[in-house]
Amino acid sequence: MSTLPTRSARPSRRTVLTAGSLSLAGGALGLSACAPPPSYELVSPAGAVDTTDGLLIDGELVADAALFAAAREEGRVSLYTGYVENSEKEVVKAFTADTGIAVEMIRLVPNRLLERVLSEQGAGRLGADVVRSSDPANVERMFAAGVFTPHVVPGFDELDDTVRYEGGSYYRCFDPAFTFGYNTALVDEADRPTSWHDLVDPRWKGRLGITQAGAGGSSLSLTRFQLEVLGPEWLEALAANEPRIFDSSGAMQESLARGEIDVSTAVVSSLNISMAKNAPVQFVVPEEGFALYDYFVGVAGSASHPNAAQVFLNWNMSRRGGSVFADIGEYSTNPEADPPTVHGTVLPAVSTGLPHRPAPEDLAAHQKSDQEFWNSAFGYIG
Repeated sequence: MSTLPTRSARPSRRTVLTAGSLSLAGGALGLSACAPPPSYELVSPAGAVDTTDGLLIDGELVADAALFAAAREEGRVSLYTGYVENSEKEVVKAFTADTGIAVEMIRLVPNRLLERVLSEQGAGRLGADVVRSSDPANVERMFAAGVFTPHVVPGFDELDDTVRYEGGSYYRCFDPAFTFGYNTALVDEADRPTSWHDLVDPRWKGRLGITQAGAGGSSLSLTRFQLEVLGPEWLEALAANEPRIFDSSGAMQESLARGEIDVSTAVVSSLNISMAKNAPVQFVVPEEGFALYDYFVGVAGSASHPNAAQVFLNWNMSRRGGSVFADIGEYSTNPEADPPTVHGTVLPAVSTGLPHRPAPEDLAAHQKSDQEFWNSAFGYIG
């Protein structure tokens, strides 16, 4: 294995990113200097959308005629979401293209989202028609506060109790894959890490990025995977490599794309979107597996646009919604969905055991002790 260049020998960030863009474009210097490399559409359009008698997408009835007419009359839906902004924008764009219904999106990190939802709900002024969040404990608190109203989506009976909750009050709609990735302009292919155990090699000291364990449901799920599969000693060895600690995965992955860190824990879908925009990043499917974490969605009981909200939820849980999530890089919970394929890499099926999805009750049982261990290992005080 070749030796990595030292930090002092590395080119400037501007030089690095230019080189990465040229490499990804695969073109000559002169061509790349004249124009940026082309981006591409991440999400494929629906094959066929029929609105003559309701909303029928690729042969699947998403909304009957009465519901769809009422939703189109309302014209828009308000979405409060904790989902990564660029990923949610892809979902919104596909939904609006399919339905003609506009989406007004407010995006906050999950803990801030919880604060806003509970505050507005308590004051009787919740502005959301639909709420999406990744932290099961937060979603349970929203449910207990009366945020959601039951809605039975098409195919409800085919969904199991890990997908539908409280009689359809909210649903698990997809699971992102939390693994790690690297900056291809800074890390040679021969030197790239392929295993979680590679990350604790001292050669990466000071060159890593991670999120703090309390950043949300994603970080809690990753910490649970790391402790269960890799062990507490591995996490302490990672801490010894003095990683840069971020409060959100979105900020961390932007830093990776800019070349401010070489390697970081990473959500496949977020890197997929960055790669679609020609950022010099790549994800890894490590031999030990990776973490999945849940995203939930539900219709607000006080929705100002209840019909549009129901159509949005139906679409999220449909085959079409599942294919959009898979294009982005997420594991859909639709029973007919295949594992995502990202840049030609087919991610392993859940049945292989490589994607590790901790159950919400396991996360809740271990949340306090996992957070305390992580804070102690990394000397983190928030």
